[in-house]
Amino acid sequence: MMESDAHLLIVDDDERIRVLLQKFLIRNGFLVSAARDAAHARKILSGLEFDLIIMDVMMQGEDGVTLTRNLRETMKTPIILLTARGETEDRIQGLEAGADDYLPKPFEPRELLLRVNAILRRAPAEQVQNQGPKVLNLGPVRYDVERGEMWQGEGLVRLTATESQLMRIFSEKCGTPVSRAQLVEDLGRSGGQAQERAVDVQITRLRRKIEADPKQPRYLQTVRGEGYMLAPD
Repeated sequence: MMESDAHLLIVDDDERIRVLLQKFLIRNGFLVSAARDAAHARKILSGLEFDLIIMDVMMQGEDGVTLTRNLRETMKTPIILLTARGETEDRIQGLEAGADDYLPKPFEPRELLLRVNAILRRAPAEQVQNQGPKVLNLGPVRYDVERGEMWQGEGLVRLTATESQLMRIFSEKCGTPVSRAQLVEDLGRSGGQAQERAVDVQITRLRRKIEADPKQPRYLQTVRGEGYMLAPD
């Protein structure tokens, strides 16, 4: 997908910010829809599919973190959260809810544009055929490499866009540790300890979907001093 072909949804109860972001992203070639709150977003999402959602956290009524958590039960559309809160715990809360990225206010619109494009550029990579095993067995969980799907028995395990990207990265390097810095780079993020910490949060969420005991991982292992490694059966 070319970034300019993407359809974005902005969810923000601040009309001024909502309009400014919509105009800025349209000028940069995107098709952009906007929702004034979570309820309005749900109505739009019931009839349209989007390539990415940009959502404010601090909204009247249902907040952005709660909406993100609920949307993750049925869809894997990438989500970027915007918030005036910049504390580490607030960022972690957003990531644990299923967000793919997190941008504290105030921010430069061009930084948002860079993050949007970085997330959208991941999509083609997920379509590249893997030359390794077609299916990875992780105990009762199996991962279809070509389809990018995870199953437990007959049930599909829903993955966020970032979780799908992580599984693609790990499936290409089974049995080989991947450093946190390399994961940050492969995910298209800017560097730094904050982004490495964000990767740790995403790994924790992914382990909950793979491991019988996420605190003692058997399949998505931590290799001391080297990073993380996928070790299928």
